[in-house]
Amino acid sequence: MKPLKWLGNSYSRLNKFPPEAMREAGYQLNKVQAGNEPSDWKPMSSVGLGVMEIRIHDPHEHRILYVAKYPEAIYVLHAFEKKTQKTSDRDLKIARTAYAQVQQTQKENH
Repeated sequence: MKPLKWLGNSYSRLNKFPPEAMREAGYQLNKVQAGNEPSDWKPMSSVGLGVMEIRIHDPHEHRILYVAKYPEAIYVLHAFEKKTQKTSDRDLKIARTAYAQVQQTQKENH
């Protein structure tokens, strides 16, 4: 099972989700760690190649952005409550910054 690597404040943000959303997030991330797809997801190529978004709808909208294409870990880039139809520029910027960190680490290690 692949380990999770939490970037920035993604772990503390996820811990602020309502209990039912936090449980669902844990379940979905566990599926990803086991090599399976989450129940409800979409690619987020606007953040970076290989970035996926887990979508949680209960009790309201929450999102977890991650990248799982690297063999050593699943990198959780960002976790947030979604309040509008469109993902905010602020949330996209946080995820892009975290993704750039992952890419930099990959370059340095290979």
